[in-house]
Amino acid sequence: MGSLFSKKPQSKVTEQDKAVLQLKSTRDKIRQYQKRSEATLEKDRQLAKQLLQNGKKDRAKLLLRKKRFIEEQLTKTDGTLENIEKMIQDIEFAQIEMKVVDSLKVGNEALKQINEMLSIEDVERILDETQEAAEKQREIDALLSGGILTDEDESAVEEELDALIAAAVEKQLPEAPSAAENPEVELPDVPETLPEPAKEKVKTKERVAMAAS
Repeated sequence: MGSLFSKKPQSKVTEQDKAVLQLKSTRDKIRQYQKRSEATLEKDRQLAKQLLQNGKKDRAKLLLRKKRFIEEQLTKTDGTLENIEKMIQDIEFAQIEMKVVDSLKVGNEALKQINEMLSIEDVERILDETQEAAEKQREIDALLSGGILTDEDESAVEEELDALIAAAVEKQLPEAPSAAENPEVELPDVPETLPEPAKEKVKTKERVAMAAS
């Protein structure tokens, strides 16, 4: 119940806010003066025409002098309004810049606190844990899908692969010719005794060898 009827915290009014409020109040008063003066000028213009028509030239001239003075005052108020508007804009923009600087200070302080909470070691540890968790999840997925192989399975796969490669190489080699395609060539019989000329040469060599000995 107390929270329902609690008063809202009042916003703090700064000196800059008071200055802007005062400048805006002065600006509004000058605008009101300009509106009244413009209305007076129009009335004096019409009245001066009427006085001239009635032959009252002196009074018409006096009224035109008054009109001229009011016009000069309006010209001055235009410059005053321009300066006031510029001052208001400068103060309001400066207030925005102050808020931006304050926000940057708060953000910088928050960033420092975060950096103190998260050190380089913590970040590296978190990354390592994340990688380990991802690898473990992949292993779990492989087990659930029945796709994981043991070392024996890997060896069997390698052996089967080698056998397939050997079979493919053997298939590409040319086949050895068969006996039907290459009939056996008959060689001539070797003579048991030397011919006569050969016998004479052998005997001659034997005699030369005996003489030398």
